[in-house]
Amino acid sequence: MKKQLAVFASGTGTNFDAIARACADGVLDAEVAVMVCDKPGAAVIEKAARYGVDTFVFSPKSYPSKAAFETEIVKILDAKKIDLVCLAGYMRIVGETLLNAYEGRIINIHPALLPAFKGAHAVEDAVAYGVKVYGITIHWVNADLDGGKIIAQRAFEYDGNDPAEVHRLGQPIEHQLYVETIAKLIKS
Repeated sequence: MKKQLAVFASGTGTNFDAIARACADGVLDAEVAVMVCDKPGAAVIEKAARYGVDTFVFSPKSYPSKAAFETEIVKILDAKKIDLVCLAGYMRIVGETLLNAYEGRIINIHPALLPAFKGAHAVEDAVAYGVKVYGITIHWVNADLDGGKIIAQRAFEYDGNDPAEVHRLGQPIEHQLYVETIAKLIKS
C-alpha cells in the first residue's frame, strides 16, 4: 500500500508540486492524501486541485488558538491515515498539539544550511552575512525552530548579493532533494 503524505504549504506551492508530481509519476511510492494551507487564496490551492488532492484551507484568525486549529488538522490527518507530514513552505511554527500527535513523522525543508540561519528570513540573513556557500536542509521537526535533527543537505555556491537569485538557484535543488529524501524515508 502506498504511503500517505500530508503536505503543508502557505504560498505558491512549488515544493508541493514537486512532491505531487513525483507521486503521480510513480517516482514516490506514495500519494499526497491532503494539502493543508493556512492562507486562503494561496496559489498552492489551485495546484492541489489540478492533482485532485483534498485540501484543508483555514484562516488561523478564525480559531481561538493554535491548539484549536491544530486539533482539527490532527483529526484530518488521522482520518487520512497519514504516514509522513511534509512542511513545504508552511510559514507557521508547528505547535505542541500537532507535534505530540505526529512526533517523528514531520519533516521540513529550509533554504539554508542549518544550523546556521534559522527562521523565515534565512536567505536574506545569509546574504547580509556575505555567505558564499548556500544550501538546502531537510530536517525533522521538533519544538525548536529549525532545530530538529538534520536528514539531508545539499550545498551550492553563489558569490552575489541578491536573495531572489539565491532562492531561484535553490528551488530546483529543493525540489529534487525533497523528493529524494521522502523516497528514502518512506522505504525505511
